[in-house]
Amino acid sequence: MDDTALVLGGGGVTGIAWEWGVLAGLADAGVDLTTAGLVVGTSAGAVVGAQVACGLPVEERYAAQLAAPDGEVPARVGRAVLARWAWAALRSRTAAEAGARIGRLALAARTVPEAERRAVIAARLPVHEWPRRPLLITAVEATTGAFAVFHRGRGVPLVDAVAASCAVPGVWPPATVGGVRYIDGGARSPVNADLAAGRRRVVVLAPSPRGFGPLAGVAEQVAELRRQGARVAVVTPDAAARRAFGGNSLDPSRRAAAARAGRAQASAAAKAVAEAWG
Repeated sequence: MDDTALVLGGGGVTGIAWEWGVLAGLADAGVDLTTAGLVVGTSAGAVVGAQVACGLPVEERYAAQLAAPDGEVPARVGRAVLARWAWAALRSRTAAEAGARIGRLALAARTVPEAERRAVIAARLPVHEWPRRPLLITAVEATTGAFAVFHRGRGVPLVDAVAASCAVPGVWPPATVGGVRYIDGGARSPVNADLAAGRRRVVVLAPSPRGFGPLAGVAEQVAELRRQGARVAVVTPDAAARRAFGGNSLDPSRRAAAARAGRAQASAAAKAVAEAWG
């Protein structure tokens, strides 16, 4: 079994673009992460991970991030929504309890129709069939807060799994899969890197690395992977990338700048990534 894992975290439209930029920049430096034996995707990372696992060319997908965002619907995670997420998490003792609280917020929010949002996700994915390579896509049950991991064996359409993982609470509608409503996998962790347990070589791309309350961030999950003996490299946005993101990770007009920033910072991360991957 291939012992490598590529973990792709959440971070909105700018996170998607930044991850493609980092992947393209690492390829420039001779480090090809698309060969990963396991791909784990959360939210933005689910969009990128589905395409990586299906073998789509990195350079092609990077170029797509540079295109004008015509027809894209801008959105915003406002301060009020962020405050409600934080309050829900900080009042909770477990990730599941926090997920249920955040799920209630999502179910009560006024958003675009679910079918409309699913169509956006379908349009972002050039492929709609699960790859044979192991791909794990994360989500959270909106009513119970239970962690859900979608994969090929569950019989869930790939578009539905990605839509569930990208259902940002309070911004987009919860996604219905098999009669169950789901919200963004980031409601459990922004990266869910613990799903790479058992792999010996792991690289994590984390546009939003911090957790809060019982929602584990990248640092603690990576520390546990290392404790188990894995070699792990983590790439998070540098100062230039954070400026490129701006104040709204869901703004399509920031996509091209985020992609370029990811590619530019990859050279500085290439040595550490190569050491973990090699």
